[in-house]
Amino acid sequence: MHSIKLVLLVLLIISFHSQTLSKHHPTIDGLLDRLDSLLPTSSVQESAAKGLLQRLLPTHSQSFELRIISKDACGGTSCFVIENYDGPGRIGPEILIKGTTGVEIASGLHWYLKYKCNAHVSWDKTGGIQVASVPQPGHLPRIDSKRIFIRRPVPWNYYQNVVTSSYSYVWWGWERWEREIDWMALQGINLPLAFTGQEAIWQKVFKRFNISKEDLDDYFGGPAFLAWARMGNLHAWGGPLSKNWLDDQLLLQKQILSRMLKFGMTPVLPSFSGNVPSALRKIYPEANITRLDNWNTVDGDSRWCCTYLLNPSDPLFIEIGEAFIKQQTEEYGEITNIYNCDTFNENTPPTSEPEYISSLGAAVYKAMSKGNKNAVWLMQGWLFSSDSKFWKPPQLKALLHSVPFGKMIVLDLYAEVKPIWNKSAQFYGTPYIWCMLHNFGGNIEMYGALDSISSGPVDARVSKNSTMVGVGMCMEGIEQNPVVYELTSEMAFRDEKVDVQKWLKSYARRRYMKENHQIEAAWEILYHTVYNCTDGIADHNTDFIVKLPDWDPSSSVQDDLKQKDSYMISTGPYETKRRVLFQDKTADLPKAHLWYSTKEVIEALKLFLEAGDDLSRSLTYRYDMVDLTRQVLSKLANQVYTEAVTAFVKKDIGSLGQLSEKFLELIKDMDVLLASDDNCLLGTWLESAKKLAKNGDERKQYEWNARTQVTMWYDSNDVNQSKLHDYANKFWSGLLEDYYLPRARLYFNEMLKSLRDKKIFKVEKWRREWIMMSHKWQQSSSEVYPVKAKGDALAISRHLLSKYFP
Repeated sequence: MHSIKLVLLVLLIISFHSQTLSKHHPTIDGLLDRLDSLLPTSSVQESAAKGLLQRLLPTHSQSFELRIISKDACGGTSCFVIENYDGPGRIGPEILIKGTTGVEIASGLHWYLKYKCNAHVSWDKTGGIQVASVPQPGHLPRIDSKRIFIRRPVPWNYYQNVVTSSYSYVWWGWERWEREIDWMALQGINLPLAFTGQEAIWQKVFKRFNISKEDLDDYFGGPAFLAWARMGNLHAWGGPLSKNWLDDQLLLQKQILSRMLKFGMTPVLPSFSGNVPSALRKIYPEANITRLDNWNTVDGDSRWCCTYLLNPSDPLFIEIGEAFIKQQTEEYGEITNIYNCDTFNENTPPTSEPEYISSLGAAVYKAMSKGNKNAVWLMQGWLFSSDSKFWKPPQLKALLHSVPFGKMIVLDLYAEVKPIWNKSAQFYGTPYIWCMLHNFGGNIEMYGALDSISSGPVDARVSKNSTMVGVGMCMEGIEQNPVVYELTSEMAFRDEKVDVQKWLKSYARRRYMKENHQIEAAWEILYHTVYNCTDGIADHNTDFIVKLPDWDPSSSVQDDLKQKDSYMISTGPYETKRRVLFQDKTADLPKAHLWYSTKEVIEALKLFLEAGDDLSRSLTYRYDMVDLTRQVLSKLANQVYTEAVTAFVKKDIGSLGQLSEKFLELIKDMDVLLASDDNCLLGTWLESAKKLAKNGDERKQYEWNARTQVTMWYDSNDVNQSKLHDYANKFWSGLLEDYYLPRARLYFNEMLKSLRDKKIFKVEKWRREWIMMSHKWQQSSSEVYPVKAKGDALAISRHLLSKYFP
């Protein structure tokens, strides 16, 4: 009798909570039903989950029973259930995992492996998968209670940024994509962006509008810069795209979509945002096409500057937008109703009149809906933060209400630092996804805001009149700070806030496959320092080794305090515009971002290294140890740089010589450190680019793309570096030794020469020489960088700690 009452109580709670969700999100119920109707059969999804299990734990492929269940079994929403398998006989499944989709089953498997077997799933480049702690078949841990029941509090777990495809995925083939989709399924991601291969679709669409291959050569960017060509920031830079590239990427996209669909994911496809080839103006002279302003070129070079935008109010916009949606459907089938479009991202409308903005939004949606009558517009909400002076409540409301309710979803892109939901009356009733941005340019820096991540989604979801429908990860680059991404993924399944301190103890035990008190103490420090950034500053890695300030040290600090000459520069597609002083007239010494006590983090490194003898065989430990050592030395180098330029200002040539040598020595030592871990090598990036090439010309082009993106990024002239130089900087062995080191050496040598000759620092001379050296390195293809680590990472880290912090 007692058990019956308990079951009835559980069902009552589930029913009440389901009604609460439905009340909060009435506009998406129909959308969820339509998307469910596009999913493959239960047997297909079960087969996909079994395939993942075979790849993850081949020895345990018979140890789990995986089964699809209906949403009715979960109170009308998505869930997974983990139970003991009580079938006949001793041989066969031990654990039953049920879920409403293949993704839910994979999430349940991951949950069981994490919290019952102390296993850990990480990207390969952040240490990889650790499953040695999983007991042998026949001895898997039993579920203590009757079952583990986890239901999503919100429908979606979104993944990717529109530039991740260029910063992280650009050189991937199917083998790497298969591992990524497995990782996504295990993390519970069910709403991923799917942007690969769209240029081949555009080629077919634009051909109908009489656009030639030569016209498209001027329109598409190179492989490493496709994201910004798609957004209309640039054209032709790094191109053209070969037929091999177009065909191979379209084939890859079909493989990606097929696997996503088999798991029960809903891919988000691209749509038309108005960016068009220049040639369209001549073919349609009456069309309302506008030439956009310069985006970060040095001097407006028309070869890649200033793209063209077709006004959404023009009938041709609807025609092209409809054709693009239908062409995707012809290629892929009817697989989704959700399409991304960011027409207004860093593209301010010509007038702030709400009626005009509403008409533009309605036109954008009309193009989608004519291609797919059930289309839903997914929009990045970055513009509301980056251009907040324009997007006031009347303008914001006009755009959000320009489409029927339930036909738009907004990504609150930077919610872990600067949420918009709580300043916009929950996007004026429009469903939105709470997102973490976290990373810019794929930079490598230990950084995070764990307290915000562990509480922000819950605060948003339970707030009054909440329209939140998901949790998302919108980083520009992946394969860094795995702790941040594991916690964020879990928040898509968490009803309540997480006790981060307690969660980190469990995380450390899983990640290194054993309990270690020094490691626990180290993570306690990291939690309150590196992973507790609350200053609201976007963490682009500005450490001076990888982003040496282009700064004239001869300028008098005191004099320039009075001048304050400045300009506005947007240093990346997602960086808030900020005030930057002219590089030859600075009001102060350059400053790198620092939000914590470096002294405390040195103590964390000492604790990490003390645990080395116990954990040295763990690849995850080695990655974290190398990363933490790099973090400590990089912040030390910032201090050394500041002391060096201060010595220059004081005309202390002796101190400048010593300090500049120390800075250069730090770079050399860090290169040796990074060379000891397979995941920190320039060679891996370059070789993956060359591997995709089908001939010598492609090989040379792809390597140039790969080298340029992580260094100068965009165009420069004789005396001006690219405005985006070092935006995508990386702490990789090979890049430090052959790129960052000669740059710093040239800079400090010019400083010393200036003091010895008692002449002003010739900043223009330094720039000319450095830009020439950079271009030579970008165009080089003679060096072959290692793809395998060398050296004992633990011994090197211990040596460097004792060397620099005796």
